[in-house]
Amino acid sequence: MKYLVLGLGNIGPEYADTRHNIGFMVVDYLAQKHEARFEINRHAFVTEIKHKGKTFVLVKPTTYMNLSGKAAAHYLTSLKLEKEQMLVVTDDLALPYGKLRLKGKGSAGGHNGLKSIQETLGTDEYARLRFGVDANFPKGRQVDYVLNPFSADEQIDLPLRIEKTAEAVLAFGTLGIERAMNVVNVK
Repeated sequence: MKYLVLGLGNIGPEYADTRHNIGFMVVDYLAQKHEARFEINRHAFVTEIKHKGKTFVLVKPTTYMNLSGKAAAHYLTSLKLEKEQMLVVTDDLALPYGKLRLKGKGSAGGHNGLKSIQETLGTDEYARLRFGVDANFPKGRQVDYVLNPFSADEQIDLPLRIEKTAEAVLAFGTLGIERAMNVVNVK
């Protein structure tokens, strides 16, 4: 069985360690752990890993966050996968820092990357793994907040939280969405 894991983020060194790039950080972690290398492909950097007999195609869109739907649609089509075989990893302002929430469908919640995917695919019925980045910013400063690095305090345990998020990605493929939700959403 094959799965598409779309880690959301923005390309470029100025975005590398920002809250908005947690999706990139998670798929980078998975690739590094499995000694896989990303290669530039259409609309994205792409690599593949294997875990417990499953194949995970890791994708980091090069379209920037607001056009993430292009990469989602392209790789679902080119890999001949159903939307149920796709997991989107993204940041979420509505969750406390480091809290994970795995869902099989849902609204974009104001997230431009998810909005793009939903508009392009014409549905909100695809799995998403949200990583809480908190909403610790003054009114009107949301963009600055998500496009800045994690705070010094958050960076202390960020590697461990990225590892836990990566484990949740693998659970999605190995356990299925329902069982994975039961494991991930209780932590």
